[in-house]
Amino acid sequence: MEHMNKQEFRCGLKDGAPIAAGYLSVSFSFGIMVLGGGLSIFQGALMSLTNMTSAGQFAGLQVIIAGGTLLEMAVTQFIINLRYALMSLSLSQKLSDAVTFRERLVIAFANTDEIFAVAVGRGKSLTFSYMLGLQLLPVLGWTSGTVLGAAASGLMPPALGSALNVALYGMFIAVVAPNARKSRAVLFAAALAAAISCMIYYVPALSGISSGTAIILSTVAASAAAAFLFPVREEGETEA
Repeated sequence: MEHMNKQEFRCGLKDGAPIAAGYLSVSFSFGIMVLGGGLSIFQGALMSLTNMTSAGQFAGLQVIIAGGTLLEMAVTQFIINLRYALMSLSLSQKLSDAVTFRERLVIAFANTDEIFAVAVGRGKSLTFSYMLGLQLLPVLGWTSGTVLGAAASGLMPPALGSALNVALYGMFIAVVAPNARKSRAVLFAAALAAAISCMIYYVPALSGISSGTAIILSTVAASAAAAFLFPVREEGETEA
């Protein structure tokens, strides 16, 4: 096991502090949704502590509220969080040779989009001490934000709780919108997924489809269509 380097750990804490602040505000809204969905504060905190994925938790919460099956939950989480497998493969190439297998498992636990972006942007190999410091505050921020949001939702006026309830949706829009402006493929995939989801919700013949299955269908169909219509070409590859 790599010897703990205090300087590297402190550097990781410094880099992770802004991420933790952002996670605190977003997970506060998730905490409100947790209590509104009938879950307890403990269940919401446990979900945040063990998942560390905003999109995955949001989708998972919808499946739970709708009374979906374990299979729907598993498939939904697999599809939504599949990108983390690719991110972990990329991150592993930057890890120091001194990082052991067990330490890699710890690092993989909290390899979120923001943490990954900060880590790969560092100009040198990543030590376990640095990664531990980088991930510690975001994990605490995400979990404590959920607890605070769930606890505060019972004290808030209904109007304020409803307003904060849409903050998580706003975060997803903020993530997609800039990319959609730059890429027709992203815009097409987002629009198609929304259209399919609305069709499943409003068409009477499809009303029997659960929310978990609807997420799976819209995600797979939209991504498959975008991949077919807007393929990513290798460097130097030309159209036939």
